[in-house]
Amino acid sequence: MKVESNSFIPLAEIAIGNADLQSAVRKGTGNAHERRLAAMYQTSREHGDAMRAQSAEAKRRALRKLPDLLELAEQRMTENGITVLWAEDGAEARKHVSEIVRRHSVGKVTKAKSMLSEEIALNPHLEAEGVTVVETDLGEYIIQINNEHPSHIIAPVIHKTKASIRDLFVEKLGMPPTDDAGEMVAFARRKLRPEYVSSDMGVSGVNFIIAETGTVTLVTNEGNGRLCTSMPRVHVALVGIEKVVETVEDYAALTQVLPRSGTGQLMPVYTSMINGPRKSGDSDGPEHVYVILVDNGRSRIYATRYAEVLSCIRCGACQNACPVYRSTGGHAYGWVYGGPIGAVLTPLLVGLENAVPLPNASSLCGACKQACPVDIDLPRMLLDLRHDLAERGKGGRIWSLG
Repeated sequence: MKVESNSFIPLAEIAIGNADLQSAVRKGTGNAHERRLAAMYQTSREHGDAMRAQSAEAKRRALRKLPDLLELAEQRMTENGITVLWAEDGAEARKHVSEIVRRHSVGKVTKAKSMLSEEIALNPHLEAEGVTVVETDLGEYIIQINNEHPSHIIAPVIHKTKASIRDLFVEKLGMPPTDDAGEMVAFARRKLRPEYVSSDMGVSGVNFIIAETGTVTLVTNEGNGRLCTSMPRVHVALVGIEKVVETVEDYAALTQVLPRSGTGQLMPVYTSMINGPRKSGDSDGPEHVYVILVDNGRSRIYATRYAEVLSCIRCGACQNACPVYRSTGGHAYGWVYGGPIGAVLTPLLVGLENAVPLPNASSLCGACKQACPVDIDLPRMLLDLRHDLAERGKGGRIWSLG
């Protein structure tokens, strides 16, 4: 995906003038934020804060031990029959996927939701090689047929109204006109079901890798993740190196705060724990499982004062809480990650010079830190990035004169 983060201000102005986007984003983020509060603190404020503290420590401990945990995870996954590959950057990750495609004569890929695949621009790469790629998450499917990119980590189509999705389905897919959301979902399901059967390879993201057991975990609501990872004969999981956690107990803590923070659910509809390919006697499952551990700038961040940002579990709660994101939506941020996490992560991954406005795309109200289920200090990092801009003479005329 092309980086356009230096265009944040004009893109934000366009978004603010789009009435449909304003209505959709404010409604979606507002509802998600309220559901998060209700779910996180259902029992008591103390219990919710204790879950956050436990989850934060699980991620911080994993970061402290990251090199060792990655080696342990590789060892355990290999013992489980998973082929583990390492990618220093997006180009190497795409190369690995292409080699797997050729090795197994893959013609069609069904994809579960993966922000990392957006980060490394996997879809256009595969399509250029003649592979049919079908997004199966409903939001991602809508985005794909409209040639867009996701605007939210959890809800990629949060910027669209129901009416605009209806019109898109009528125009692109030939759906009989209807304003009933259930009928639209059922229509999309009928379109997607045959794709799983004819798919040669499934590609998914990963929520967490459990180092002690070599387990790949997925949290989903639609069932498409399980279909993508179990029906095709090949499963490829793309995962950032920061997604490893130490123990099953750590995963149990994190998988409680993730759905509460992301969608306001006490637990997701589907929790998948993948321990390898189909074994002798198994009635289903893929014949081959590949896990591609992707760095793509994460090691560079790990060596800086911004390492804490690697604790992010991609729940999108900071986006839902942020008054700037609520006004602009995600596309204004000009790359894969929007909102407060994008304002920090994008400059660190693509270079501060390529995302100059983003550290200032915040009121520093602190809502993002309050909403974060692992207590990442995003406001502090935004201030540090502003300092870095001033040090490089890119903080604006007033700061440069000062």
